[in-house]
Amino acid sequence: MTVPATTGHIGGREITRADVEDFLYAEADILDAWKYDDWLALFEPGARFEVPATDWTGTSMHASGSFVTDDWDLLRARVKRLKSRKAHAENPPSRTHRMISNVRLREHVPGEGGEPGLLRVTAAFIVHRARDGEFDAYVGRYDHLLVTDGDALRFRLRRAVLGHEHLPAGSRLSFIL
Repeated sequence: MTVPATTGHIGGREITRADVEDFLYAEADILDAWKYDDWLALFEPGARFEVPATDWTGTSMHASGSFVTDDWDLLRARVKRLKSRKAHAENPPSRTHRMISNVRLREHVPGEGGEPGLLRVTAAFIVHRARDGEFDAYVGRYDHLLVTDGDALRFRLRRAVLGHEHLPAGSRLSFIL
């Protein structure tokens, strides 16, 4: 068994697992507080946000479908809508509580064209959601590509992969996993 790295490097900078954990924990707090402008600031311009369908096999996002495949423009539009009263499914917002564990630095992915490399990070998540008298738990794993922006980490790709075989009828992913 290969032990995951406890440090990685992006553009010559050493990134520790603790650095990544702090980044992911801060993101969880931001999302639970519905601070979407702060959440968007965690992405580099041009980043992607993806939530594959529950039958995703790990290859093409288009082969099995997806719940979310936002490019940068759609991601910004999603944030704008969630902040407005037009997000009827989340007005008032759900109460959420995120738990993140098993954070792993997986591999260094070289950049193209001389740009800094990327760091692949995986983690397990549980998002508890209270809405309309119901309490649901969404379980899965994160598979992210991170870059640095000065001293800060940023998402190049934020992917939330649900561990569910299927979502019950009437389930809504109107919030950010």
